[in-house]
Amino acid sequence: MTIHVEGIVAIVVFYLVILFVGIWAAWKNKNSGVGDGGERSESIMVGGRDIGLFVGVFTMTGGLFFAKPMRSRGYVTMLDPFQHLYGKRMGGLLFIPAVMGEIFWSAAILSALGATLSVIVDININMSVMISALIAIFYTLVGGLYSVAYTDVVQLFCIFVGLWISVPFALSNPAVSDITVTAKEAIYQSPWLGKIDPADKWLWADNFCLLMLGGIPWQVYFQRVLSASSATYAQVLSFLAAFGCLVMAVPSVLIGAIGASTDWNQTSYGALPPKDKDEADMILPIVLQHLCPPYVSFFGLGAVSAAVMSSADSSILSASSMFARNIYQLAFRQSASDGEIVWVMRLTIFVIGALATAMALLTGTVYGLWYLSSDLVYVIVFPQLLSVLFVKGTNTYGSVAAYVFGLLLRIGGGEPYLKLPPFIYYPGWVTQEKIHRLTGEVEYFVQQRFPFKTVSMVASFLANVAFSYLTKYLFESGTLSHKYDFLDAVISKHSKEIMDKTTLVSHDNIILSEIAPVKQALGASLAGTFMNREVLSDDEVSSPEDFKTEN
Repeated sequence: MTIHVEGIVAIVVFYLVILFVGIWAAWKNKNSGVGDGGERSESIMVGGRDIGLFVGVFTMTGGLFFAKPMRSRGYVTMLDPFQHLYGKRMGGLLFIPAVMGEIFWSAAILSALGATLSVIVDININMSVMISALIAIFYTLVGGLYSVAYTDVVQLFCIFVGLWISVPFALSNPAVSDITVTAKEAIYQSPWLGKIDPADKWLWADNFCLLMLGGIPWQVYFQRVLSASSATYAQVLSFLAAFGCLVMAVPSVLIGAIGASTDWNQTSYGALPPKDKDEADMILPIVLQHLCPPYVSFFGLGAVSAAVMSSADSSILSASSMFARNIYQLAFRQSASDGEIVWVMRLTIFVIGALATAMALLTGTVYGLWYLSSDLVYVIVFPQLLSVLFVKGTNTYGSVAAYVFGLLLRIGGGEPYLKLPPFIYYPGWVTQEKIHRLTGEVEYFVQQRFPFKTVSMVASFLANVAFSYLTKYLFESGTLSHKYDFLDAVISKHSKEIMDKTTLVSHDNIILSEIAPVKQALGASLAGTFMNREVLSDDEVSSPEDFKTEN
């Protein structure tokens, strides 16, 4: 394979367009959200809370239960409610799985981009990854969420056009059979419409819940929710963006079906299909390269590059926002000026971008690291988010217990991608073998067929509720002396450890009454425990006068 000059030119043009849009967005909105007492740091994190409908939908491609309470309370990051209720130290612990997920995701997709470029245009992987990362880091540094949001519009447009253009050309290739026939019949390869082994039904259910619920507690999502002008607007954006996700997924499914319906012996790829070469995960660039004309494959390459940069810049900004606000400002430097926070965020953007790039280039297990970290977000962060928003009376002791339960139960199940053996063997576990087709090497690993990820998540949630109410009862009944409340989570209502509402929300256009106070009253009813109605409606919140009276 030789270097395709046309492909290089197409990539350069695409990157220049993205860079121009990012810089233009930063210049256009350089003063947005800063006037009337606003802060530059908040403008960078949540775009001054004035992201429009068109831009918002194209950048958020769950909102029924979580978008409204988060936005109505005026939070700036996903970790704000944790620090509000559980304190800065617990917020720091929850920061770990959240930021790991963002960094490893950025590294994984940058690695995928390098592999894709090497297939289509045969350029150096390291150079392509570094250039892509530098461009994303640069315009994120310059404009924050505004640059990320506006470039997302261009990038998602490129994804939609690039992939949909390539589909009809690939379908019309003589080597491709009718995908409606190959869905159920084996022609050149086994049918692409697979079947679920009854023995794996709980494994599939576990992964389904992971994908459905585990995608909620990510700062990259809440950053867009919190940038909406109102809570209702945040919900509308989420619903419309969910529909956009389905539309964007269609061409990817079709390309996968095309790859499984192709007689690869008739193409320049070779006789063996990609799955027999352990290259099934590269089916998109392989289809673009061998089943489409060169100019069409370059459009598709632009789509892949757009998808990677769209995700990488958002994750980098999300991770830096959480560090600058929840770790640096709220945990260590509450007196830090707005300008100081801005510079900390910019430095963090560069550091996190560099870490993700280095991992993409140097770490061979980046996909395994992301799989594990995304699981930790599901089993640790999601139940805590559920508790802090919808369950009354949970406290720091319950949060710590939930963290430990979720971590041990998930890590105990092992992770084959990282060759991490289990120390908890759940019911139904089996030993599987994987044969590497090119080398003939046989690898054995333990497969947990029990839905242990979802069970770990539920156990974490129940541990939070149970330990919170247990410690609350022990301290308030006098069974345990108040001096043992070392986390100041039950007795000391005015502890510096628990974030004050004015610390979390300092913007003038957000009133304190939008953050419902937590009432740790003894003897709450069971129904009241599991339904925190204060967060379900913008109107059903306490007044500022009530808040003053309580304190």
